[in-house]
Amino acid sequence: MIKEIPVSSPLIDEDDISEVTKVLRSGWISSLGEEVQLFEKLFAEYSGASYGVSTNSGTTSLHLALAALGIGQQDEVIMPDFTMIACPNAVSYTGAKSVLVDADPDTWCIDANMIEEKITERTKAIMPVHIYGYPSDMDLIMKIARKHNLYVIEDAAEAHGAEYKGKRVGSIGDVASFSFYANKIITTGEGGMCITNNRELGETMKWLRAHAFGKEGKHFWHERIGYGYRMSSLQAALGVSQSRKLDTLVKKRIENAKLYNDLLSPLESEGLLNLPPSEPDIKNVYWMYSITLSEKISRQKVMSYLDSRHIETRTFFYPVHRQPAYSSQYLDGNFPVSDLISRTGMNLPSGNTLTDGDIHLVVEALKEAVRN
Repeated sequence: MIKEIPVSSPLIDEDDISEVTKVLRSGWISSLGEEVQLFEKLFAEYSGASYGVSTNSGTTSLHLALAALGIGQQDEVIMPDFTMIACPNAVSYTGAKSVLVDADPDTWCIDANMIEEKITERTKAIMPVHIYGYPSDMDLIMKIARKHNLYVIEDAAEAHGAEYKGKRVGSIGDVASFSFYANKIITTGEGGMCITNNRELGETMKWLRAHAFGKEGKHFWHERIGYGYRMSSLQAALGVSQSRKLDTLVKKRIENAKLYNDLLSPLESEGLLNLPPSEPDIKNVYWMYSITLSEKISRQKVMSYLDSRHIETRTFFYPVHRQPAYSSQYLDGNFPVSDLISRTGMNLPSGNTLTDGDIHLVVEALKEAVRN
């Protein structure tokens, strides 16, 4: 019987278990344990930033960044239409509005050439999303942001270790958000982190994530509305251990993608599918190994066939403008690229437990499916 191959599973080893057990034995299991600060330091340094502020999820890290920047009612944040729902949700939590931009057909990230036409007097920030581990066009985005005096909030939830022209993503904009959900390249189970090179912004985020407890010793005094967004020491201990393996895990993701590319290139040559984005000077970390199928092929039938072979897959994200929670806001919008890749895209098994043998089984089943 063919083994079940999950779309993305964490790799938890004895070092991870030992770090978490050590915290349990110490009794310092809240956010006050030393592991939280250590994890923030390790991950921020790895990502090329000066300050790290951990949170209890990737979504709360996005919201925290927006709130710390003062974004609120009547403001607008430009973001890709093709992204995970956490992005517009975080903006909605502040009372601001998400302004959507279509996807770039080559990278699936926000089409940076279409950003400037969406800027209004209410625009306060641009939120590029490094989709599936592939960096957005940060040179052009930063140029536009500086021209119009806008903040840049990188959503790097899926892109630990990805690089844009030699710079790690997350260190390029004003602030960045990462996720450590169980299916990410490194995990804390749930959890997230903001990183920044702006000391004042970093301090503000640390203050707000803990209910904005009073300063100068006035403990139960709250000058602003804050949030219960702290990461526990248990989560951070796992993050510390996982961070020490981050280079190895990223390297493995890239090696897996190379094997996939080699085995699937004949199908691309036949016009049956498209391989993931690839450009010079861009380091894709392949959080998900993602392909798009020819429109002549039924994605649902392909996924059903792979499922019958005990191979788990995922569709791409639904565009924000199609989401029931937001669709009424974008009735006049036109996002053809976003719609196309959402309709034809699928994620193949990509997790840290994936083996070369697994990849060969996936590709064998995928070839049978698309050719039939």
